[in-house]
Amino acid sequence: MIACLRGELLYKATDIIVIDVSGVGYEVFISLSTYDSLPEVGDEVFLQTYTNVREDALNLFGFWDIDEKEMFLLLINVSGVGPKLAVGILSGIKPSELGRAIAEKNIKRLTALSGVGKKTAERLCLDLKDKVPFIAGFDVDETEEPAVMVHAEDQLATDVVSALVNLGYPRVKAYEALASVKKRISAEEFSAMRLEELIRKTLRSFA
Repeated sequence: MIACLRGELLYKATDIIVIDVSGVGYEVFISLSTYDSLPEVGDEVFLQTYTNVREDALNLFGFWDIDEKEMFLLLINVSGVGPKLAVGILSGIKPSELGRAIAEKNIKRLTALSGVGKKTAERLCLDLKDKVPFIAGFDVDETEEPAVMVHAEDQLATDVVSALVNLGYPRVKAYEALASVKKRISAEEFSAMRLEELIRKTLRSFA
């Protein structure tokens, strides 16, 4: 699994780039948002990456920041959403905005994205509504009054995910385990729980 790449940017287009890493050129699929952040050809570039292995191909997908990669990993776990569709979705919306649209079940906003029909939008909301609030950058614009607010327990959730990542668990799996725990208890119980106790409960979800 190739988790990241650092090297010279040899070529760039809106959907694909080539990075020279010690004489080896890696072809990487990207979103428009990552393209907009790229340096000039010939400069050094660093990308988070995801390796998609199929019977007939091995494709790399690159991300300028970890938020985009984490949202990508959530998207490809939804039935009917492959890596190329996930990159297409992220080309039209920021991860934090996508998270809010999913949490608010904003079908109209989701179906405006490339390749997303009504059924796909509904699956995104059903499968990811409990996971997207844990994505970094999912916060509140202080000039707005959104339907989904960042609650006090979010810092607790962030601390739990951070602890699990430090223990070696993948960040997305940590989100999923924490969401599973949160479903089984009330919001009041979740907020009142001590960090150590919540970490133990979340770890048991991996069993």
